[in-house]
Amino acid sequence: MTLAKPRLYDLDFVDWVSQTVGLLREGRFDELDLAHLIEEVEDLGNRHRDAIDSQLTRLLMHLLKWQHQAERRSPSWESSIRESRKQISRLLRKYPSLKSYFEAQIEQCYQDAVEDASDETGLLSISFPSNCLYGADQILSQDFLPSFIDSVDLP
Repeated sequence: MTLAKPRLYDLDFVDWVSQTVGLLREGRFDELDLAHLIEEVEDLGNRHRDAIDSQLTRLLMHLLKWQHQAERRSPSWESSIRESRKQISRLLRKYPSLKSYFEAQIEQCYQDAVEDASDETGLLSISFPSNCLYGADQILSQDFLPSFIDSVDLP
């Protein structure tokens, strides 16, 4: 039985990238490790989506905390809200195709944010609205900070 030769990709990723770039520049496409190259290119797009998810969840959690624990509001919450908005806006400016992804992820990230807000505040998750009441424009607006009345259904 012969042992399979270890692939550079598994041994030294940085060296694999360097060699792959060299092969691409030299037009030696037949020597490329296509399976891993495709995987890495796909992963590049996913990283930006993951960043949107992470920042959006963080932002929504702080908006929920801001809204439901007015007595505990702090400059750090407001700073976190501003910073998440900046990060998301920066990604959306750089990669406009992520706008529809961002909008589609609001509800999923909201559900995660409810769990996180519940953990951090000690409030039961049922204390928060079951669906996100903030629109995409509000979420990204530097001027929007929700008040408790925003979550109450008025007649």
